[in-house]
Amino acid sequence: MRFLTAGESHGEALVAIIEGFPKGVKIEASFIDNELKRRMAGYGRGKRMAIEEDKVCIISGMRNKITLGSPIAMLVKNRDHNIFTQKSDNLKGLHIPRPGHADLAGYFKYGDKDLRNILERSSARETAARVCVGAVCKQFLSYFDIKLASFVTTVGKVSSNLKPKNVSDILRRTNKSAISSIDYAKERLMMKEIDKAREDGDSVGGILEVWAEGVPPGLGSCMHFDTRLDTKIAAYIMSIPSVKAVEIGAGFDYARMRGSKSHDSIFISENNVHKLKRKTNNSGGIEGGMSNGDTLVVRIGVKPIPTLVNSLPSVNIVSGRKEKASVIRSDTCVVEAAGVISENMIAIAIVESFLDKFGSDTLPEIKRNYNRYIKGL
Repeated sequence: MRFLTAGESHGEALVAIIEGFPKGVKIEASFIDNELKRRMAGYGRGKRMAIEEDKVCIISGMRNKITLGSPIAMLVKNRDHNIFTQKSDNLKGLHIPRPGHADLAGYFKYGDKDLRNILERSSARETAARVCVGAVCKQFLSYFDIKLASFVTTVGKVSSNLKPKNVSDILRRTNKSAISSIDYAKERLMMKEIDKAREDGDSVGGILEVWAEGVPPGLGSCMHFDTRLDTKIAAYIMSIPSVKAVEIGAGFDYARMRGSKSHDSIFISENNVHKLKRKTNNSGGIEGGMSNGDTLVVRIGVKPIPTLVNSLPSVNIVSGRKEKASVIRSDTCVVEAAGVISENMIAIAIVESFLDKFGSDTLPEIKRNYNRYIKGL
């Protein structure tokens, strides 16, 4: 399976195309819409989210809600639409790059002095199309009881060390949270961090975790670097704008631990002599590039949004004069939204490796292969 996205932040629409998705999977557009709604939500989001009302339009690849095995095409229209493909607009050129954004690097690469032509595609608005793809993949994974959820652990200087029991626990706790935190005591402090940054004309980042439960052992491969499941997950997560760090399992904490304390010892289950288990999950569900049957745990660091009301010093690339960076409508904090996007990107990565393992033509064939494999374990 592979997918592509197209569209600009303020263009007519965003488009996603999935190729190689199995035949026979029931897909509800309402589920995709709900994921899009989750992506738009979050404490600290900006005015753009109040303008948009993201809804998916599935234009090919299904009949009566069932996938046909042909390419799936999905479209999300932009309400805030002010650039055009076939006619001129009246927008002023942007010539002052924002530190931390794609503006200056894009200017170096493409030589276009109107930075709007860089930022329109590099904008995180594009991730709405990816969420559509991930939402399709989540519905496929539900046939195999694979569930994903995310929660925020850090906003600015406020952190929580509280850990959930499982994915159901995450969903139950975050459903009552205004910021997708499972720690109600720290939630208010996180929100205060966002409020203070907004008052100061600033932005704030944070850390989130994504858990994927029910992933069978054996997805990915140790045989080549680009078939490793952790390689795929890390690449997909790092492709999300504002993400600057990815850890799997204990991550950087491994560096401060001895091997005898860090690796997950293997035991025989008391209830089933044929079943092997572990009491810890420092590996985050992946060993040697392959899933090991434990919960996937991915920790993600999100930097503060680069567009600031009180903007940083920059240089006008046309005049060569020192000026403040361009101020464009933006968010104060996107950590919660990044969690939704990360869930869906990890769902895509899991489905790609799942189809590599169990086939990709039809759902009944995949189910047979999966059940035979699980029984063989």
